[in-house]
Amino acid sequence: MTVAEPRLTLERKLLQEHAIVIACDEVGRGALAGPVAVGAAVIDAARSRKRIPLGLRDSKLVPEPKRADVAARAASWVSASSVGWASSAEIDEVGIIRALGLASIRAIADLRALGVVPEDAIVILDGNYDYITAAGARGLRVRPVIKADRDCASAAAASVIAKVARDALMTQLHDELPAYNWARNKGYASPDHREAIREHGISAHHRATWSMGDAPTLF
Repeated sequence: MTVAEPRLTLERKLLQEHAIVIACDEVGRGALAGPVAVGAAVIDAARSRKRIPLGLRDSKLVPEPKRADVAARAASWVSASSVGWASSAEIDEVGIIRALGLASIRAIADLRALGVVPEDAIVILDGNYDYITAAGARGLRVRPVIKADRDCASAAAASVIAKVARDALMTQLHDELPAYNWARNKGYASPDHREAIREHGISAHHRATWSMGDAPTLF
């Protein structure tokens, strides 16, 4: 089956009315362990006229051996990018939706530190709910777009950049706690991960308020 390639149709339309587009997409939402990450990628009019990087897709559709190269090409293609984080402890404290909003706000703050003016942007947020404004962001124009990571090249870039960053972090955490095999499962509810939780209990990096041993597989 041929996978549809993301395009810049929406971005070009929005850039007729806004100076820049910031696309945001999350990774790690359904994991049992580790932080949630939100990638943010900036497209301006000049970038919207450039060729979309070869192989760019929603991160779930990019084969793992190719993700790092695709993410590097995506980061070079956009005018700026960042990744914001919310920890497993924060997810336990405020819930996953609020944590997604906090991670998004942090990603956008990092863009500001790179010279981006978020108030000049329209923010494309993958999904159907504006969790950025709900988490307390002010002065941002946020537009939720269902399947943005599939259809919008800027959101696909944000997705793959965040995915590679989070996978690298989970691999580092694996070195600290190899029993959970995070280098392979990246904190998701794979059978080996659930078995390790049943055998060893949860770690400080697990989302303690979530169902663990009998959680459904979320790959």
